[in-house]
Amino acid sequence: MARLVVLLRGINIGSRNRISMPELREALEGIGYEDVRTYLQSGNVVLTSTASAKKVARDCEGLIADHLGLEIAVVARTRTELAKVVDRNPLARLAKDPKRYQVSFLETKPSAKIVRELEDVAADNEEVVSIGREIYAWHPAGVARSKLWAKLAGKNLGVTATARNWTTVTKLLELAYAD
Repeated sequence: MARLVVLLRGINIGSRNRISMPELREALEGIGYEDVRTYLQSGNVVLTSTASAKKVARDCEGLIADHLGLEIAVVARTRTELAKVVDRNPLARLAKDPKRYQVSFLETKPSAKIVRELEDVAADNEEVVSIGREIYAWHPAGVARSKLWAKLAGKNLGVTATARNWTTVTKLLELAYAD
């Protein structure tokens, strides 16, 4: 059995794609996942399973579609993979405000073309680093007017992706290690 972190894209923002975390936990337990915990209302789940992260992501997408009638993209990482994301922390020297430091979790590694486009659109004070299936982005002025954030949050990366701020990333890792 392995601990996995499951990240739902774009839920509970305004009035669309509303998902109750207690209902989601109950539904996931109902299909056999164990130790299901959620964090915040933005689609962060930690659970235990024998299945691969990719299978858990697909199962969650199917469950949400069948049970809740919503088409929600899901990305999952094992606890070990998430620990590596935190250990890498390539922007630690710059990113001092964890709310303005984002990690985008992608289903697959982005193309070199997409990475170049992200680097090109970043403002002078922003930084972006792509490592494997994660893109780390530092937005010192916030994300509200950031062209980099708009590109990362959009659906033009050519791959399923969802982002979390550094506070959430580290809290999810902590939950993944909790008993």
